[in-house]
Amino acid sequence: MTTASSRKGLFVTLEGGEGSGKTTQAGFAAAFLESCGYKALVTREPGGTQLGAQIRAMVLSPDNGHLDAMAELFLYEADRAQHIARLILPALEKGLAVVCDRFYDATVVYQGMARGLGAEKVKNLHKQWFGFVRPDMTLLFDLPAEVGLERALNRVQGHDPEGRFEKEALIFHEKVRQGYLNLAKGEPGRFCMIDAAKDRQAVRLEVEKALAGFLKARPKALG
Repeated sequence: MTTASSRKGLFVTLEGGEGSGKTTQAGFAAAFLESCGYKALVTREPGGTQLGAQIRAMVLSPDNGHLDAMAELFLYEADRAQHIARLILPALEKGLAVVCDRFYDATVVYQGMARGLGAEKVKNLHKQWFGFVRPDMTLLFDLPAEVGLERALNRVQGHDPEGRFEKEALIFHEKVRQGYLNLAKGEPGRFCMIDAAKDRQAVRLEVEKALAGFLKARPKALG
């Protein structure tokens, strides 16, 4: 088993609601880390593995709007189990910087808080099975829920094969935002707030500044 203290790599996660721009910024974050000497790998949840891609198609399809919250939770956990075993841990053990678009914080917020399954229950589930895998740093892309949702809806035209969450009511997305803010307040040492309401280049500069500050304060062996 690889622990956070023994692994050579760096694990950075990006979190935020719909339309926050984190998926675009994941590539910029990886490029910056590579400029600092790391070999970087960009991945995502769900969908970072071949099995994960199949799970992603199920949980994000608007055709599955009837999906039970508990079933949704365990589909995400199945994706994460495969992702950790087949991609994240091997990459960290090789000394890579893994940049992941969503990780377990998303499950705590979306299923635990917004779906009402219970944040502590979801946290404990992760701790029991995957507690040895924790992000070194989490960038939280924050903006008003209505702004992010409008961006997300404008990004796609017509039927979006991954648009199930965009169909949720605004109150759901407001719960997601508040959930993330609560997590960040509880772990200020891991979370770094990014103002996602700014334009893409301004957000990129914030991301690079945050990563530079983190690396300066916590130097790691390069892969």
